[in-house]
Amino acid sequence: MDCIYEGDRKMYINPTECIDCGACESVCPVDAITADRRTPPERMEHLHDNRAFFETILPGRSVPIGNPGGAAVLGRVGVDTPLVSALEES
Repeated sequence: MDCIYEGDRKMYINPTECIDCGACESVCPVDAITADRRTPPERMEHLHDNRAFFETILPGRSVPIGNPGGAAVLGRVGVDTPLVSALEES
């Protein structure tokens, strides 16, 4: 499961590096992970936001993360997408 990257408050799954094994679904402590094809319409915003984490330039970075070859290679990113950053902490 080296396709799961750590933002500041959220973990992001690299859709290009993910092999759809499903191992992360059963260990997610908040049941937030679903296969793309099973994402309900009301959660599509988060599916698109997850992809944006890798494809857009995040605050404090000069280039998109892209596909660095695994989360262990890159390490903790420490920032989130604007959508997640705008959410109130619970």
